[in-house]
Amino acid sequence: MLSQKLVDAINDQIQYEYYSAFTYKAMQAYFEGEDLTGMANWMNIQFQEEMSHAEKMFNFVCETGGKVELKQLDAPRNEYSSVLEVFEETLKHEQEVTSRINNLMDLAQEEKNHMAQIFLQWFITEQIEEEASVGHIIAKLKRIQGDGRGLMMIDQELEKRTFAPA
Repeated sequence: MLSQKLVDAINDQIQYEYYSAFTYKAMQAYFEGEDLTGMANWMNIQFQEEMSHAEKMFNFVCETGGKVELKQLDAPRNEYSSVLEVFEETLKHEQEVTSRINNLMDLAQEEKNHMAQIFLQWFITEQIEEEASVGHIIAKLKRIQGDGRGLMMIDQELEKRTFAPA
């Protein structure tokens, strides 16, 4: 059983996971408009991952007797000045997600809710991979310094990413 405070906090995170999904969908649209189909694919996979994270949390709240309450989503940003800016914004966004998940864990620990702690540990581990993955892309983008051939190589590499459900 979850306290109402923990249910409310997870509900906020569910909302943020859906917002994250739409943020990545908007980034996908940006890349589609730039004819960078590999990067568009990468963002579409991010969209699918965030949707699955929201579902995982949604199910956890329901299975532990809580009530999920969904609210209106804010519109995501749709315009960017460069590929590098998109991925830098992605990293900032993932760092915010990490902070939010850590705050959920702090609350679960404060309430001594072991069930929630075990559940949240998966998300903490996931965030390590999320931030590292984006960090590697940013490093490569900085290394190529806007060279079109390098950009195409990165785009082709990101085309290979596939979705694996959580």
